[in-house]
Amino acid sequence: MSWIAISDQHGGRFCPQGLGNPDSQDAGPPHGGADQILPRGTLLLETRLSPDGRPQTLLAFHRDHPWPASLTLRALPGGGIILVETQGDDIRHATLPHDPDGRTDIVRLTYSWDAPARWGRLTLERPESDIIHSVAIAPPHPLLLSDAQSLATRPDLRRIGHDVDFLAISTRIEPVGPMPALTSRVPLATPNGQVETARLHRGDLVMTDTGDCVPILRKVSRTVPARGSFRPVRLRAPYFGLQRDIVVAPQQRLVIGGSQVEYMFGREAVLVPARHLVNGVSALYASGPELVTYHHLLLPGHEAILAAGCAIESLYIGRLRRKSEHLVQSVLAGADRSRLPEHPRPVWPVLKPFEAITLAMERAA
Repeated sequence: MSWIAISDQHGGRFCPQGLGNPDSQDAGPPHGGADQILPRGTLLLETRLSPDGRPQTLLAFHRDHPWPASLTLRALPGGGIILVETQGDDIRHATLPHDPDGRTDIVRLTYSWDAPARWGRLTLERPESDIIHSVAIAPPHPLLLSDAQSLATRPDLRRIGHDVDFLAISTRIEPVGPMPALTSRVPLATPNGQVETARLHRGDLVMTDTGDCVPILRKVSRTVPARGSFRPVRLRAPYFGLQRDIVVAPQQRLVIGGSQVEYMFGREAVLVPARHLVNGVSALYASGPELVTYHHLLLPGHEAILAAGCAIESLYIGRLRRKSEHLVQSVLAGADRSRLPEHPRPVWPVLKPFEAITLAMERAA
């Protein structure tokens, strides 16, 4: 089991057997559910923060039975995120420093708890950046299963801020940091022809955009809600050199080159996140199940690989192996640090949204 609840401004769903379970249906907790607990899990929320640093209530939940309890997430005036969680008279809280810097980008807040291990963490990420900010939380309380249902489906007990895109609850400690970005059926070039991402494994060889063969050091996978910064993007052939349509995560970056790119940006090639290419013609958001599973390949030198004829980035981890506290929180948790590569900054610039839109319009024309 993993994701059991999801909610946005229009309503929510709660499935105690898991949202991705084909046999699951929206339901209340199982028999005795009011007393069942989630000893560990994750509350994930995506929102826009005020560019002028005004205070925002992102999430507020309160109940009186079977005992008083509450959970709130607020953005503080001038920057910072505060989480307050109570059970009766016992209060847990954490403040995560954050400089709003006038930006209105989506941010991802991840509150994870493991009550038996007396461990908790609040993390802020910008999906377009590889920088994360985390703060530890005093030994957290477990979450009642009925509270998870209320957070998703009971607007009389919880309030979601107007700037919040969605929230979701998982029964697992969800990773933060580098994210996989290729759906299972994306075909990647190998010495033996194109092979779907899901069928590749550690040690297999893939072809780079320069024609070299490199080994896969690790393949990582993660299942997430198909919402917000995780919402799949369909890139359509024949645009971007694609031989067929592929579906990727919004943060997946394409390596786009050619005379047009050199003329417009003065560089041989540029990196373009898929979300910036969405225009309803060459790229559009894909519809599908509530959850999506993404995969990615870790290569020795962060080489670009060929997906249905289009050059795309492999998994970028920078110097993650030097940051043990971040490594254990990531999809690479458990990996031998000494066997992980270090990736320098990409040699190609990453286009800003308006630059990517201009390029997509020119290519579509």
